[in-house]
Amino acid sequence: MSLPIGSASKLGTKPYRPGTLFCFGLGYTGVALARALIGEGWDVRASEREEAPHAAFATEGVQAYPFEAVGDGLKDVTHLLVTAPPMAGRGDPVLARYRNDIVSLAPNLTWVGYLSTTGVYGNRDGGWVDETSSLRPTSERATLRVAAEAAWRDIHETVGLPLNIFRLAGIYGPLRNALETVKAGRARRIIKPGQLFSRIHLDDLVAVLKASMAAPRPSAIYNICDNQAAPPQDVIEYACNLLGVALPPEEDFAAADLSPMARSFYADNKRVANRRIREELGIKLAYPNYRVGLNELAQLY
Repeated sequence: MSLPIGSASKLGTKPYRPGTLFCFGLGYTGVALARALIGEGWDVRASEREEAPHAAFATEGVQAYPFEAVGDGLKDVTHLLVTAPPMAGRGDPVLARYRNDIVSLAPNLTWVGYLSTTGVYGNRDGGWVDETSSLRPTSERATLRVAAEAAWRDIHETVGLPLNIFRLAGIYGPLRNALETVKAGRARRIIKPGQLFSRIHLDDLVAVLKASMAAPRPSAIYNICDNQAAPPQDVIEYACNLLGVALPPEEDFAAADLSPMARSFYADNKRVANRRIREELGIKLAYPNYRVGLNELAQLY
């Protein structure tokens, strides 16, 4: 099914002069932002890996460069977005290859966005975290993110890179949501009492990035999530009800057959505060909770 990704119709961000964005990593978020910006007259460029080209998210107007040979793609760039995740044994792949180039670009850059994860806060047993909370990663993935954040902050502090760090909750939207999981017959209701996950709709994520680009605040850190952390089984139940599909059976987390990766996601349990995106960036979420988001996505099916 061909569905729109990252519609900009509800974003409502401040007007600002189009520039040139280079995106390291043209995945789900990068494509959505690129589509929104191209419609406003931006020059958008991106890196892609040979083994994982962005053709599945074909985006007209994006100049694509092989990751290992970006070259002139960085010329005259005004904005930089980094979505590529860090790698074990290598750290941040962008800095590993292009640190010197980025340092040389710093004086001409207006905005740099690094996409991290709320996983850096670790487990709080259902308690609240905000951007001032200590970082207590519990997984290797989150530990790598903490190190990558520190590496980017080092450049900010050394040469004045206009860095913003965005800590993302779980992203959902067209083609990637609980409705798709239910339709594919992969839905499970794993029950771990008290477990909460935070989420963010793709359109709201793009709205936050655009608002930050319109009013850059170098060194700012933002949590990007909606207003309601929720148990994962509640989201699956709501999706099943929207589609008129029978609920999958409840499974106790302790006894459930889960891969190590899937089980690791349940190690962290917290509520994530999003006050800063609302107060500093003026964001009014189009999808303040998963029910609003899934209600609209259900219209596509």
